[in-house]
Amino acid sequence: MKKSKSSRFLNQLKALGPGLLWAGAAIGVSHLVQSTRAGANYGFALVGALLLANLFKYPAFEFGPRYAAATGKSLINGYAALGKWAMIIFLFMTFGTMFTIQAAVTIVTAGLAAYLFGISWSPFIWSTVILAICVFILIIGKYPLLDKMIKFIIILLSVSTIVAVFAALGHGQSIDPQFVKPQIWSISGIAFLVALMGWMPSAIDISVWHSLWTIERKNETKHRPSLKEALFDFNLGYFGTALLALGFLTLGALIMYGSGSTFSPTGAGFARQLIDMYVNALGEWSRPLIGIAAFTTMFSTTLTVTDAFPRVLRRSTEIIFESKLKNYNTNYLYWLAMLVVLSGCLIIIGYLLSEMTILVDLATTLSFLTAPILAYINYRVVTGNTMPIDCQPQKWLRILSWIGIIFLSGFSIIFLVWRFGQGILY
Repeated sequence: MKKSKSSRFLNQLKALGPGLLWAGAAIGVSHLVQSTRAGANYGFALVGALLLANLFKYPAFEFGPRYAAATGKSLINGYAALGKWAMIIFLFMTFGTMFTIQAAVTIVTAGLAAYLFGISWSPFIWSTVILAICVFILIIGKYPLLDKMIKFIIILLSVSTIVAVFAALGHGQSIDPQFVKPQIWSISGIAFLVALMGWMPSAIDISVWHSLWTIERKNETKHRPSLKEALFDFNLGYFGTALLALGFLTLGALIMYGSGSTFSPTGAGFARQLIDMYVNALGEWSRPLIGIAAFTTMFSTTLTVTDAFPRVLRRSTEIIFESKLKNYNTNYLYWLAMLVVLSGCLIIIGYLLSEMTILVDLATTLSFLTAPILAYINYRVVTGNTMPIDCQPQKWLRILSWIGIIFLSGFSIIFLVWRFGQGILY
């Protein structure tokens, strides 16, 4: 018996959420910082790289909600089913990137907060305050509050960015006659290209987060989403973030490229320039709106990351020590993992207080170098024995997945040879 249109619509609404949470985590450093810097530094030259990153990473991200909807379990369960080797690699990469990722999103949020509220605390103090607020929100509201906040924030940012882009198109480029185009195929250019693609649209880790959020959404609504419903939710968030990335790049290209201005390496300096860029396109009236939109966007990213890594570590621990923990309440593992992640984050921020862009580039580069390995493991999971045959990816998606894995692997090898061949490290 076919479901009525109203019933299908209600079920789709119940499934809606994890994809927007994914977008909330993705639309942060990769968009506000890296995409805008790409346009400001190289004009429209990196549009192709941005689109390729979104295309080739699509399967790896799509496999998260696909697996969760088909099996009712997270990708971490899928890793465990593959064998110890998959879990070891996943946890090794998680521990290798989680502190820098958390630190990168937090320091950018701290810079925006310092500018928006006009309180001249140090980046370390601002970061501590922001993380404390995130923890408080997760304590009192948990997943439902996180879900509701992100939906509002994504709508606010999307509208303000679209309006700003159309205003900037009327503004046009204003290139200094003395401007010399920077070379992409140079040490600094290749390094930035890798950093841009590292988090474009985000780190592959988020596919795991998405699968966990899909399960959490199911527990909250008591509705297990169909594969079609879960993928609609994912595609809405994924393609929306790709369009916004193009919007941020366009703003940087039209307003800052060739002007002789460069972004500040500090969080507060970058925040001021970013908001000024919007104001130049829209007018002074927009400053409060853009300031709030930019801050809430980065805050949403920080909030989702603060929730995601402890959630991943908790579930991984439950699977690895299943026989020993089956009779215990494991909620404490989530908070213990959060304490570890946030402590490591603040230590890194303490050492890199004034170098926001270095921290961001380091985090994004690490994510890029781990991307092909995680993409391969995700492919193995959704084509393995634990995945129902009728829910496994179609042929075109498998082909695209392999093209993406080969592309990411090749680019990573070229980058490593280039980087170490020149003897230059971060």
